[in-house]
Amino acid sequence: MEQPVRPAYVLATLLTLTACATGSPARSSSSMPSSAPTAPTAASRGAASTPGAVAAPTTVIVVRHAEKATGQGDDPHLSEAGSARAGALARALGAAGVTAVITTQFVRTAETALPTARAAGVVPEVVAVKWDSIPSNATDIAAAVRRHAGGVVLVVGHSNTVPDIVAALGAERPGEICDVEYDRMEIVSLPQGGGARLIESRYGAPTPAEAGCASMR
Repeated sequence: MEQPVRPAYVLATLLTLTACATGSPARSSSSMPSSAPTAPTAASRGAASTPGAVAAPTTVIVVRHAEKATGQGDDPHLSEAGSARAGALARALGAAGVTAVITTQFVRTAETALPTARAAGVVPEVVAVKWDSIPSNATDIAAAVRRHAGGVVLVVGHSNTVPDIVAALGAERPGEICDVEYDRMEIVSLPQGGGARLIESRYGAPTPAEAGCASMR
């Protein structure tokens, strides 16, 4: 059974990262009401309006695609569990103020991102990946992210691309993602002056505690 999503926690993380970069006070998750407040808008996250003020950072949420169906070839749709996780992702980011969504050309990434993109009212951008040039794909995605300076960008990749994407954004490279691990969420803050920060979180149904680890796409 899917575990409760904690959208207030995800929002609190985003607000904390923004506060650390801008010097404005952050609100802790413990002080948030059950209905999480709206995150800063794209306009408010842009250039500072007063002299000397620090512009808001770009916040990037990087996840692997949700669980995929079996027996559907090289480009499968999401499974029932995957569709549930895609919904959980949208709920977790519902108050985060997502301004852009980036996926690969594969159906499983598009379907994972779709509920969030619809809720945010944005059209996903596709940055194609080739399995023999993953570092190049990570660089391309980082470049796409930087075109949304000051925004909140959701990136949906694959188990073998997420770590490289995070590293290409300038943050510490996270550990490898196991085959059965679909609940990891990497949140990267990119202050306008440089110095990326990474916070690892979880969302949706948890990875089974007894699961083994094998990397997969």
